[in-house]
Amino acid sequence: MKGLKKKRRIQVIAIAIVALALSTGLIGYAMRDGINFFRSPSEVLASPPSASETFRIGGLVEEGSLVRGQGQAITFNVTDGNGVVPVTYSGILPDLFEENQGMIGTGKYINGIFEASEILAKHDETYMPKEVMDALKEQGVYVEPEA
Repeated sequence: MKGLKKKRRIQVIAIAIVALALSTGLIGYAMRDGINFFRSPSEVLASPPSASETFRIGGLVEEGSLVRGQGQAITFNVTDGNGVVPVTYSGILPDLFEENQGMIGTGKYINGIFEASEILAKHDETYMPKEVMDALKEQGVYVEPEA
């Protein structure tokens, strides 16, 4: 009787472990397109991602680089102080998007140009996205705003 209980308990634990591993794998597979990793411009230049990889890039919009093309086409450079990556975007920019301000873009790096599908900008005078702030601090470029 004791042997049967022990055997049954081991079977239940083994089934639970297999079910947990299977559900974790299914969740990871379902989320593969929804996970976008953040990179700074220096990281993108040091090890360029594949053209099929969607990721987020962030930094400061370089002064004098914002060019509005025909229609909704916009080009600009994003920098973290050490690296500069050209960005193209087709769409309407956020109202608070401007040069020398923090931004994060989601898209793909194709032929040396980041083709953004989404652009996010700061939302007040002192805000900067955490990922951008961390990358700029790592490069030694970020200066704390005066309170």
